Amino acid sequence: MSFIDTFSEMLILLFAMAIGYLAHRLGYLGEGIDARLSKLILNITLPAMIVGSVVSGSALPGTAEILSTLRVAAVFYGIQLLAAFAVPRFLGGTPGQKGVWRYGLVFSNLGFIGYPVVISLFGADKLFYAVILQLPFNMLSYTLGPLMLAGAKQFRWKQFLSPSIIASVIALTIALTGVRVPAQIGDLMNFVGDLTVPLSLLVVGSLLAGLPDMQALSAFRFWALSVLRLLVLPVLLWLILRQMDVDPVVQGIAVIEMAMPVAVNGSMLCLEYGGDTETMAQVIFITTLLSIVTIPLVAMVLL
Repeated sequence: MSFIDTFSEMLILLFAMAIGYLAHRLGYLGEGIDARLSKLILNITLPAMIVGSVVSGSALPGTAEILSTLRVAAVFYGIQLLAAFAVPRFLGGTPGQKGVWRYGLVFSNLGFIGYPVVISLFGADKLFYAVILQLPFNMLSYTLGPLMLAGAKQFRWKQFLSPSIIASVIALTIALTGVRVPAQIGDLMNFVGDLTVPLSLLVVGSLLAGLPDMQALSAFRFWALSVLRLLVLPVLLWLILRQMDVDPVVQGIAVIEMAMPVAVNGSMLCLEYGGDTETMAQVIFITTLLSIVTIPLVAMVLL
């Protein structure tokens, strides 16, 4: 793989976060605006992106391939859920911080960073496998995510009917049944969905600008979580998938997706449900910054 290509992709994302940081300092973004933008992302642009990623697929894999990829996804999320159960008790911190540790270990940035990296390494025709891997993310992030970040007091059954979950069910149904949707609908969904990545990164940058300091750069817990998220979990997944009858391309995509930094969706959910937005923003920042180096390393060593 090309270190420079991946490095360039990461710089683009960090640049967008820097613009959000600057916009906050200039007064264009802030707490109230960030919260409203988060609602826009979670309820409109992200669902559109989820559906559009499947509807616009010109040649979807067969049902057997999709089910095989979902089997890999079960291992993928199983490893992360076990880590989320075991690790936070050792990292310590406040209840809000432990919720962030759990979320960060389960939910990586599969779409916003993962998709460009997968296209760079495997080609655009293999992107659908990454989309399939992300479908459980969309369902789990908006059900388990609020529970992890804010506790049972913030859980509502109606979260199972959130726009993102509904969009995920629609996308999986379309993929499994092979229903052909008019291309114009895919174009419409993608046009709106394409707003998700830049808006999300701007909000994260704005959240970082509102922090009193960057204690994450000197806190052991943040570095320990980063090593687990970016290096240990990908290696563990690689070791397990090597023992399974898995297509090498699917294995490679799963491993590289596991190496992604913490999902920026975490900041949106913290704003929506009352989680520790400060800790979450710092975790997203430091893992994204470190991933500029760790993602190429994982690709060179494990793929």
